[in-house]
Amino acid sequence: MKKEKIVTLDLTGCKYLGEIHQRIKKAFDFPDFYGENWDAFWDLLRSECDADKVEVFGEEAVSEELKPSVEMINEILQELKEDRKKYGELVEIEIRS
Repeated sequence: MKKEKIVTLDLTGCKYLGEIHQRIKKAFDFPDFYGENWDAFWDLLRSECDADKVEVFGEEAVSEELKPSVEMINEILQELKEDRKKYGELVEIEIRS
């Protein structure tokens, strides 16, 4: 039986956008060429992410100026879920406090 692969993205204490992208890179184990922008996040999710579940923590602790970035992360993860569903694959997305 295959062990479930879980990716945990912890945004607690992020103070700027570059830090969010560094945490994304580390959590998803993206290669060094990760471009640290939303298009690159989407592209590498589709090509490099084989997670069964993605957990996101610490959204409530992000400053107001970074809230749009947190919303973008959530939108992109939902797009991933829908994209995978088209191919009969499932990924669970859990946003946790």
